[in-house]
Amino acid sequence: MGDNMTAMYLVKWFFALSPMVVVLVLMIWFNWSGGRAGAAGWIAALIVSVLLFGAHPRLLAYSQMRGVLLSLNVLYIIWPALLLYHVVNETGAIGAIGAGIQRFSGDKTIQLLIFGWVFSSFLQGVAGYGVPIAVAAPLLVGLGFSPVVAVAVPAIGHCWSVTFGSMAASFQAMIAVTGLTADFLAPWSGIYLGLAAYLCGLFAVHVYGGWKTVRHSLVALLTVGTTMAGTQYLLVTTGMWNLGGFGASLTGMVACLAVSRLRIYNNSSESPDVSSPMGIGWALSAYLILIVIVSAGVMIPTLKSFLGQIKLSMSFPEITSLKGWVVPAGSGTAINVFGHGGALLVYASAVSYLVYRAGGFYRAGAWKQILGQTVQNGVPTSLGIVSMVGFALIMDHCGMIYLLAEGISRAFGSVYPFFAPWIGLLGAFMTGSNTNSNVVFGVLQQQTAELTGLSAAVILAAQTTGGALGSMIAPAKILVGCSTIGLAGKEGPVLRATLKYGLIITAFFGVFTMLAVLI
Repeated sequence: MGDNMTAMYLVKWFFALSPMVVVLVLMIWFNWSGGRAGAAGWIAALIVSVLLFGAHPRLLAYSQMRGVLLSLNVLYIIWPALLLYHVVNETGAIGAIGAGIQRFSGDKTIQLLIFGWVFSSFLQGVAGYGVPIAVAAPLLVGLGFSPVVAVAVPAIGHCWSVTFGSMAASFQAMIAVTGLTADFLAPWSGIYLGLAAYLCGLFAVHVYGGWKTVRHSLVALLTVGTTMAGTQYLLVTTGMWNLGGFGASLTGMVACLAVSRLRIYNNSSESPDVSSPMGIGWALSAYLILIVIVSAGVMIPTLKSFLGQIKLSMSFPEITSLKGWVVPAGSGTAINVFGHGGALLVYASAVSYLVYRAGGFYRAGAWKQILGQTVQNGVPTSLGIVSMVGFALIMDHCGMIYLLAEGISRAFGSVYPFFAPWIGLLGAFMTGSNTNSNVVFGVLQQQTAELTGLSAAVILAAQTTGGALGSMIAPAKILVGCSTIGLAGKEGPVLRATLKYGLIITAFFGVFTMLAVLI
């Protein structure tokens, strides 16, 4: 590549990066809301795409139509998650759960690990996008944790279960785009994400209380982490990879409750004398209903098939930018109307409302308050999601995201393995989805590994692990969590907290990948 071509490539690469820089700078350093920063990123992406990447009106229109479908898919989780939260909160159940957990164990780190690491991972295993943060954050606030910690902890804690959660949708996407088998990909992916389980738990604790708190919780971290990592590896390497996240987090819940009874975590003098007018059984009933409904909707084939009969989608033709970047023909993100995670949340909300009403826990006109609070929290978050997804799709349809990843792989040559998880992280940051990251970058990573004589299994494990870790720094995911605890429009401090840990863990896996390819 000549000097002039190299200079032009670098210019395009840095301009391709600029929309992401705009969003990060405005959210982290200027404390802009996700909606305002997303709109600024959208404008930046629009300008750069037209001036340097050959965007034209038809391409932009299709990208935004795809963006609308993807946004609706996301919002179908957010609004029902908000609805469930207000159905529960209106009864006083959030406070009752906090009181019950404090009676069970007065140790704050155990409370944090139960909800922010293990329960949020379980929710990822059965529901997926946004639900772990949206559901766990209000529970942690109810336990007395600060709002920033309450969002940051589950955002960090659940990431290890993303690839093999939600019936392993992200892993299935990687199988589909690479043409490789699950038997080939699963062992290394299981190793990577097992290590991630430990690190996500460790840093979920660290964000709350630093290294002193980490040392205090070390027994719990090692015991529960080993249980979850071992279960997940066993499941994914024996052909049950679609249950990897679900099964691992389920055994983790049992292990965490057992560990909490150890003397170091169950000092009776630390357990406050707290009480609540609502019993813990009533308070938890909505979440038990959620677990039953979501598990049934995901795990029972006949019910899953019945609920999945109606799907909304659109077919898009092949389209080419003025610079020759081709977007293949295909369907946009399909919305499973009655079997979507959001639909299951709606069912859980409706049943929970009826149960609480039968128990006499609502005041007259409570349903109006529930709906009003849901709308008040949902609107600003929705604007942020739409703008974030909109500019990500502009970048994708013009080849800007691919250029960023290609530039990394081309520039660093022999140390490319270090950057493999960073490419996965980039894809998830942009789209809020490990599945999308694997679709966009899976083939690139596979081809780069083959051309450089590296293990495709290792590189693709690094890719999907980076994509899973991207869940903790993706603005779209942060918006979801903040919306349920009154931090909508104030997401910057949370993103500052999670970004640091996301970069540290990704760097660890970069080094680990460098070592793994030598084996």
